[in-house]
Amino acid sequence: MIFLELVLQNFGPYSGRQVINLNPKIDEENSHPIILLGGMNGGGKTTLMDAIRLALYGARAQCSTRGNLSYSDFLNQCVNNKIDPVADTRIELLFEHIENDKPIKYRVVRSWTKNPKDGKDTLGILGDSDTWPDALVNIWDEYIENLLPLGISNLFLFDGEQVKELAEQETPPPVVVDAIRGLLGLELADRLAVDLDILVNRKLKEVGNSKDLANIEEIETKLTQQQEDYQTTGEKLETLKNQVEELEQKQQEAFDKFIYEGGKIAAERNQLELQQDTKTAEIEQVRQSMCELAADVLPLALIPNLLSQAQAQGEKEFRHQQVQISKDLLIERDQRLLTWLNQGEISPIEVEKIQSFLIQDVDSLYAKTIQTEAPWLLADDETLSQLDNLIYHLQNSKLSAKEKLAILKNKEEEIHTLERQVQTAAAPEDYTKLRQALESAQNQVVEAKANYETIRRRLAELETIVAKSKRELSDYTVENIKHKNSEHIITSAVKVQNTLKIFREKLTLRKLNKLEEEVKNCFLYLLHKSDLVHRITIDTKTFSLLLYDLNGKPVPKHRLSAGEKQLLAIAFLWGLAKVSGHRLPVAIDTPLGRLDSSHRSNLVERYFPSASHQVILLSTDTEIGKKEVETLRENEAIAREYLLKYDSFTRQTTIQPGYFW
Repeated sequence: MIFLELVLQNFGPYSGRQVINLNPKIDEENSHPIILLGGMNGGGKTTLMDAIRLALYGARAQCSTRGNLSYSDFLNQCVNNKIDPVADTRIELLFEHIENDKPIKYRVVRSWTKNPKDGKDTLGILGDSDTWPDALVNIWDEYIENLLPLGISNLFLFDGEQVKELAEQETPPPVVVDAIRGLLGLELADRLAVDLDILVNRKLKEVGNSKDLANIEEIETKLTQQQEDYQTTGEKLETLKNQVEELEQKQQEAFDKFIYEGGKIAAERNQLELQQDTKTAEIEQVRQSMCELAADVLPLALIPNLLSQAQAQGEKEFRHQQVQISKDLLIERDQRLLTWLNQGEISPIEVEKIQSFLIQDVDSLYAKTIQTEAPWLLADDETLSQLDNLIYHLQNSKLSAKEKLAILKNKEEEIHTLERQVQTAAAPEDYTKLRQALESAQNQVVEAKANYETIRRRLAELETIVAKSKRELSDYTVENIKHKNSEHIITSAVKVQNTLKIFREKLTLRKLNKLEEEVKNCFLYLLHKSDLVHRITIDTKTFSLLLYDLNGKPVPKHRLSAGEKQLLAIAFLWGLAKVSGHRLPVAIDTPLGRLDSSHRSNLVERYFPSASHQVILLSTDTEIGKKEVETLRENEAIAREYLLKYDSFTRQTTIQPGYFW
């Protein structure tokens, strides 16, 4: 938890709206713990502490100037005396804490006017971007208790007077005792013990005013017996359930063994042999089909090249015949043309030229298409057609043969598989043993399931009977049940009180042991005399501190100097804060008091930078003086500095950046 901003508006000596940035972060990467606020006595330092408490706790806040005032009177007292009576007085505290692993910011706003009619302030809770629902306002007291419980707030928000009182008294003051009790959880145990006493007294009155009814005992006895039967039957049902599961496991093992050792195959031997015969017959059919293919054109598949050559030669010779026929036709046509030309008016020389051209043209066409090789196949059209058909049928026969070979291979593999299965089948005598073992396991499972179902039905009947008895008991008399319950509560309360007493003692010892060690370590860390105290104990009843030296002898508190007592008091508060387990800001008002220079130096150098991740110091110029503030600045412990400037004439305080020096 981190306080980010405190806003005061017409609160105490702070007139108008004044804002204090309390964020210890200098930038995104650097953070210094101390927020230093300087002010003279009476300048408004304690008012700032009261403002923080009031913002968090409202009417429950333990403010320094409230005393015995009512909350309404206290609010009137906090209103600035220079403002208009109808103007608002307002406190805003912005803080951040981790919720569901995410940083969440809350702005707590309390506002009121002079002499409010209802005697209360107005509480508002603002989130990062919008107003929270009224539900959070309504449960704010419970919500803030989870973040910073009021009972231990004085361990984190304390002042010099508290330290002084703690240092001078032999036993801690009530405010510190309350914090210790809240820290140890004793307050809850004591409250529970008181509540138990109140409850017992109330039940005693109820028992004294009620009449005992005898019939209820008979119903209760019957119900008790029925419940015992129900429980016994339920346990028996659970046992049978486990038995069924075990027998089912054995049945599965017997079945696996039956399968593994060939029992199933032995039972299916006849079927497997029939399958073998069927596959063998199918193979014979496939082979017969292949024989038919072999008796037809399939053997020609052995000479595919010769068939292709013959087909190609036949086509070549066929084209040669066609060319020869076309040449003869051209020569006849040319001859008719020349005859016609000779009958015309064309000169013989021209006719001769045309004749020469036609002869050359026919010879050139014939030379391009005529084959040099003489025909030798001499196949006619019908023969070539038969050859084409033969090649076509041969291709189909090859595909059919290939398919039948694949079928034949698959059938043979299936037969081999069946043969292997038959070979792995158990012998008849072994098969009988395996079958009997499996049937026995199956019968045991069936019998166990039948028993389970019988007991389950019995349990359901008992459940109905118990419910009926409970209804009879409930319908008989509610008052008598209250009577019995009251007697039971009265009897049990004594045991609970004794248990609470033991729990309180053990819890106190365990928590105090840890607290003693933390206080001792903090005291030795702050003290420049490391041999003064060797051990510190805390009384379990009064919570007073007892000091012992290296020899185990008590060190009376009066032997300590005033400064050492104050350091011991601060160590006590510091140890309590550490043991609380809460990672919370620490605010200290007038922290140094009567410390000498040596003790003051230890406190400045060792305590302030380490007290918490955020330390708000409210100091006068004589406590944290020039030397001390320079030390803190050199150690980079200060994040922000403010000066509370008090005008004695107007009796108003303004907040300015910077410190006295």
